[in-house]
Amino acid sequence: MVTSSKEVSEVSRGRSTVRKPFERNPRLRGPYGKDRIHMSVRPLEGSYVAGFIDGEGSFSVSIGKHKTLVRGLEVRPEFEIEVRADDREVIERILITIGCGRIYDCSYERYGWYPHVKYKVTSTREMEEILFPFLDSNPLQAKKAKSYVLFRDIVLAYRRKEHLGDTGFQKILKQRDKLRALGKKARTYGNR
Repeated sequence: MVTSSKEVSEVSRGRSTVRKPFERNPRLRGPYGKDRIHMSVRPLEGSYVAGFIDGEGSFSVSIGKHKTLVRGLEVRPEFEIEVRADDREVIERILITIGCGRIYDCSYERYGWYPHVKYKVTSTREMEEILFPFLDSNPLQAKKAKSYVLFRDIVLAYRRKEHLGDTGFQKILKQRDKLRALGKKARTYGNR
């Protein structure tokens, strides 16, 4: 069977890799910080927040591709707490108590889950100046304390720009591997 170029072009058009423009889900709010939370929201006790972080918090460091960096890789540390959207008030109170970060709405409709809300700190400056002093004065008590120590070391090395040199970057990678081994997906980590 002979195919014409017209048929081939129709198939290629059907499998086009042209991206659609980003459209925010209209039911989700945009991210917001403490400046948009009503003043009547009361802060929580620091020990309560530390316990909440022990149970629901996550310290992670990802390494992603970056076109403009010399190494081609970027270090991205982030701290987050994600809960169902009906616990939004607790997340807002945690943000007010700690004093940094942003809150994001998450929709998991495609999985049939309830909507979630996520508190996230991605600024390494805010981590160093606000989050770490808070966690040092309200220490974590569970096994997440080990993760915090590794995460803190990685972020402080990043802030000192150690990630720009080969030895510093390798040190961050080793610490990140230790951090990942402490996580709940540790059994599957070695298989990737």
